[in-house]
Amino acid sequence: MRPPDRYQVVQSLKAAGAAAIAWAVTGWWLEAPMALMAPWAAVALVQGTVYRSLRSAVQLFLMIAAGTLMAAGAVLLTGNTMTALLIALPPAVLLGNWARAGGQGLYAPTTALFVLAYGSYSLPAVGHRLLETAVGAAVGIAVNALVLPPVHSQHVNKLAYALPRDCARLLRELSEGIRDGYDEERAERWYRSAGDMLGALAELRTARGWASESFRLNPGHRLRRRAPAPSDAWDVLWARVGDRLLTLTLTLWEAASERRGLPRPPPRALAGLAALLAAAAEVCAVDQEVMEHGPDEERRGRRSARLADARRALAGTREHLQGSDVDAEASLGSLLAACRALLDDLTPEEGLTPEAEEGPATTAG
Repeated sequence: MRPPDRYQVVQSLKAAGAAAIAWAVTGWWLEAPMALMAPWAAVALVQGTVYRSLRSAVQLFLMIAAGTLMAAGAVLLTGNTMTALLIALPPAVLLGNWARAGGQGLYAPTTALFVLAYGSYSLPAVGHRLLETAVGAAVGIAVNALVLPPVHSQHVNKLAYALPRDCARLLRELSEGIRDGYDEERAERWYRSAGDMLGALAELRTARGWASESFRLNPGHRLRRRAPAPSDAWDVLWARVGDRLLTLTLTLWEAASERRGLPRPPPRALAGLAALLAAAAEVCAVDQEVMEHGPDEERRGRRSARLADARRALAGTREHLQGSDVDAEASLGSLLAACRALLDDLTPEEGLTPEAEEGPATTAG
């Protein structure tokens, strides 16, 4: 299990600090009879973004108010705690399970239980519950918004930079394996690695959503250091590259499988394919350098040279299609079609210098 990162530590300390402040305000200053509600709300509202804290505050207050009023109304109507529990808890649980209540739905039934357990269901007590909740919510939101407000861009950049690195690594493994000889088990690992790349793209889309949300209603984002982030076009490019790798590795796996009966291409064709993939790996490696350090003439020249090497290897390997048997020609043709599409995807200029957009602060997790 990985140790907690900086973001988790900061948010945990903020939640603890918000709870202490809320407890002090309600317990010492307001002398509330049930000060638990304030720190409880404060902890719950130190969320991953300021916008989410505000949105959750409305949901939480409504759920706590509903649970409080249901429990108080039921006990005042019946005069018996057990009967009131049987009356108030079902609708409170139903309300909590309502989809629009979000993650705050649990607070409706638990608040009803607290009110009944403490016996605090008089009109002044109900007013105190709502006041304590409002104070705790205000404290939680204020702490989250004013003390190192969370901004999620570092993870976006990390995932975006990893795409060309992972592609380069897989292409090198394919090149070495094809040149040295591979079996079905190794080919299956390649296929699974290509599938993991598509999973990383899905994670990147989720991270972009968090980064965008973390800008909303965030009072501190303009005061923090920023770094450019790759545009959505970068994701589209590497999604296509990931699809080509998935096709390549699937064909290699099927050609290595005894159950499929698909013959491998001739050894000389495989040697040309290995050279092609090695050159494509270097193209991806240069893209990683560009993402981390920016473009320059040396990287542009190196990338163009390696892309030209890959295209020459593609042309030379295509010659082995003539004279192959039908099945071997089918497997080699499938591999070459995927390689041609891969090189076409890597050819546009945006593959080297993806359009950068202003991103959130990189100092936050």
